[in-house]
Amino acid sequence: MTSKPAEAAETRQEKGIAIAGNLIADIVKNISAYPRQGMLADITAVSAGVGGPVPNTGIGLAKIDRTLRINALGRLGKDAYGDFILKTLKENGISTDLIKISDDNPTSFTDVMSQPDGERTFFHMRGANAEFSPEDIDMAELARRTKLLHTGYVMLLDRFDAEDSEYGTVMARFLRDVQQAGIKTSIDVVSSDSGDFPRTVIPALKYCDYVIINEIEACLIWDVEPYIDSDGRSELNIDGIRSAMERMIDAGVNEKVIVHAKSAGMCLSRDVPNAPSGGGTRPADNVIRRFTVVPSLNIPGELIKGSVGAGDAFCAGALYGIYTGMSDREMLRFASGAAATCLFSANSTDGIKNKDEIYEIINKFERK
Repeated sequence: MTSKPAEAAETRQEKGIAIAGNLIADIVKNISAYPRQGMLADITAVSAGVGGPVPNTGIGLAKIDRTLRINALGRLGKDAYGDFILKTLKENGISTDLIKISDDNPTSFTDVMSQPDGERTFFHMRGANAEFSPEDIDMAELARRTKLLHTGYVMLLDRFDAEDSEYGTVMARFLRDVQQAGIKTSIDVVSSDSGDFPRTVIPALKYCDYVIINEIEACLIWDVEPYIDSDGRSELNIDGIRSAMERMIDAGVNEKVIVHAKSAGMCLSRDVPNAPSGGGTRPADNVIRRFTVVPSLNIPGELIKGSVGAGDAFCAGALYGIYTGMSDREMLRFASGAAATCLFSANSTDGIKNKDEIYEIINKFERK
């Protein structure tokens, strides 16, 4: 199982992509029914998988291109779930030596209670993820290995989400330090009904080169409705989502805001002709903003085994497109193909294909 990543290691590029943030073990328990309080339900099957942006997006990138150098950063506990996540990452050729081990908290996990009708209920333990902080990251070593750092999930990293008197949040200060080390920055956000989206997300935008999130998250930041009713049907509110993306650029995102939904992917790029290189705040004048929409692939329902991790797979495809210099349209096409392959498996990573197979999927199916 480990031979392919090991063979590719010799040709792996010197500087690659690092994924920092949540490391989660997903424990899926199939139950006969969701019980009333005080009552019993049968567990009919149990399965384990990895979850969170570090395993999901990292493994997605590794499967897309085995020559790409990928580093994982985060915190795990000294337990079987932590061993399972480390083993899974290593089997996919991902460097795990920058992951820290907690002495005090268990590996983060989610118990997923899955009913026969497909409805699921989640019980989440933050565990070691709640300890993960900028102090866990060796910035000099990261800069030696990495051209692009993707961090997720904002709203689910306690110490990064904490307030900072100067920068607004610890995450904002951290991203600023990453940029000053010469590394491009990208973030993802978790969909959550709890927490203050504007307070937690907006300060970080000033120090992001890229933001890759879904339509719900983009709109929660600015209190915009992601869907509108049209002839009795709910449709994607493209104008509203574009407005939210524009406001993210206004808040300081340096290059691209990318939003994915079930029916389409969108990208708003900020291009400044003849702008000086080296990062920093872009001038407000002489700015061209390019908005691109690409419909999702129309995958037949009988081929879909699950949608868990499709957003992280899209993110992996988008990061790969950014890293390899694809145009916005090609990047969205490729990311939608990566997300589509994820639908062919019940878990978050098994279905993802390599880049050649993703293009085969893109060419095989029509778009919505």
